[in-house]
Amino acid sequence: MIGMMGAKTIGGIENLGRFARFFLRSMIVSVKTTVSSPTYPLIWTQMNIIGVRSVPVVMITGAFVGMTLAVQAYDQLAGMGLEEHLGVLINISVVKELGPVLAAVMLAGRIGGALTAELGTMNVTEQIDAIRSMGTDPIRYLVAPRILACLLLTPFLIIYADLLGIIGGYFVSVIQLGINSRAYWNFSASGVELWDVSIGVIKGLFFGVAISAISCYKGFTCKEGAHGVGQACTEAFVASFISILALDFALAVIFKSIYFTFWPLKSLV
Repeated sequence: MIGMMGAKTIGGIENLGRFARFFLRSMIVSVKTTVSSPTYPLIWTQMNIIGVRSVPVVMITGAFVGMTLAVQAYDQLAGMGLEEHLGVLINISVVKELGPVLAAVMLAGRIGGALTAELGTMNVTEQIDAIRSMGTDPIRYLVAPRILACLLLTPFLIIYADLLGIIGGYFVSVIQLGINSRAYWNFSASGVELWDVSIGVIKGLFFGVAISAISCYKGFTCKEGAHGVGQACTEAFVASFISILALDFALAVIFKSIYFTFWPLKSLV
């Protein structure tokens, strides 16, 4: 039993080390790719696949998040006579936490699985080895465009999710629950700052890199056969989901410390 646990621990550390080397190399190659115009068409293609085609599902997710928040929080605020403050609760929750996290989770399911399956199939059918045998770096040709596309477009997708979440919350709060529209927007404007919106957008940069890097790594290292590809897709989603939650917690602590450092008076209000 102890030997099995030790073997799994050592194997996990080895996998972590291999992923760290893969991630570092991918980041270096991605930075170099930004100044290499021949790779731009590859980036545009991935931006269309990753970004444009993900807009509908991300917008739907954001809309239902805002509407659900409005329905769940209304009774508690109405019991204290603060129902007009509902917009503050909805909008801050959407732009700072729920919008970025749920949009990233949807991308991990839709994009992460697709990237892992595509690269995993190429690995199983030895297409990656063929690219390498022709003198082309598969990291530059396959991984870097996907990482850059996720890095650039995840913040924009989060903005779409935030926008639809705000609209969805407004629709339920004002039209369905009858809250005064002017008061709703006045309290929202006074409670939500540009800093809150910026936090969610910046989180998108980290989420996009994490999703794309983990998915590409799982695709490059998947086992042979259909079962290996399917297992790699599952592992990629689980690892991406956990990394999103861990990054969200770490970034929340960091941004809170930064806010308290530069605006200490506001933090006391």
